[in-house]
Amino acid sequence: MKKVLRIALIAIIAIIVIGTFVFLWKKSQPKKVTYEITTVESGDIENTTVATGKVSPRDEILIKPQISGIISEVLKEAGDYVNEGDIIATVKVIPEVAQLNTAESRVNVARINLNQIKAEYDRQKQLFGKGVIAREEMDKSEADYKKAVEELDNSKDNLDIVKSGISKKTAQYSNTQIRSTITGMILDVPVKVGNSVIQANTFNDGTTIASVANMNDMIFIGKVDETEVGRIHTSMPMKLSVGAIENKKFDATLEYIAPKGVEENGAILFEIKAAARIPDTVVIRAGYSANAEIVLAKAEKVLTIPESTITFSNDSAYVYILKDSLNHEQTFDKKHIKIGLSDGIRVEVKSGLSQGNRIRGNEISDKPKAGK
Repeated sequence: MKKVLRIALIAIIAIIVIGTFVFLWKKSQPKKVTYEITTVESGDIENTTVATGKVSPRDEILIKPQISGIISEVLKEAGDYVNEGDIIATVKVIPEVAQLNTAESRVNVARINLNQIKAEYDRQKQLFGKGVIAREEMDKSEADYKKAVEELDNSKDNLDIVKSGISKKTAQYSNTQIRSTITGMILDVPVKVGNSVIQANTFNDGTTIASVANMNDMIFIGKVDETEVGRIHTSMPMKLSVGAIENKKFDATLEYIAPKGVEENGAILFEIKAAARIPDTVVIRAGYSANAEIVLAKAEKVLTIPESTITFSNDSAYVYILKDSLNHEQTFDKKHIKIGLSDGIRVEVKSGLSQGNRIRGNEISDKPKAGK
């Protein structure tokens, strides 16, 4: 019985040893590696950069009153189109007591002065009719009378302006009617009926009644990193993608690059502006966020390969051209190539390859892909 157990134990040990040697031998054998095969194709390569920003009207005009008072009526609202000279709102003047008192006093003085001069004028007129005084004295009396009449009219107009901001003579030029200075769309009306407003003066910008802009003249305002600003110049074409409008791109032309950069989050950014060409059929609102794609360099109808297929060694670039593929055995020849423009995915091949060449790509893994 002991002899049988001894033989069985020896047999088990022998099987384990043999199995270990077989496992190690198989593991030491070179693994067959299979690669993806990519074909050299002809195509276009573009090297681009993207600037983020927004679309805004070129000129946004702030309409401010030329007289202080209280808004009595608002005739327009945001989104309305207005022509130059259209009334947007009216202002009711609140007169100062001192100015009102002075204006009323001036009217009373002018009326008293006119009565006195009129009486003198009537006497001079009678005397001139009788031939007692000369024509020169009569003309002087008549001139004094006309001056007194004019002074009374002016004092009354001044009183009307102090009270209501308008007079009969200047009704068409009234400062109480706030008019648009350009033709365009009203973007915002920040005041309501009853709001107090202040006229623009040396010490105050004045209260904004409305902001008006020509929405047919839009520009893109964005920022470019300092690493890219040296590669762009004015008059370069751009493509605008507006976030609120899907699947549409608009042409634009770069027309301004800021001479001074601004630091934001540790990076130096330069402001750029581009004239956007928006079709009349598309409605663009001021402030839409947008991205501008700027083509820095472009190569058309050139040989291209994926950048992942290139092996770099020092300053040289190589690819592996498929030589043969028999019995699932792939053999390759190493080939030096000269590359050009890259868009980060595909690279231009200037020499070393021909269209249709098959080159080695990424290694094909035999491991199953992990499920989601």
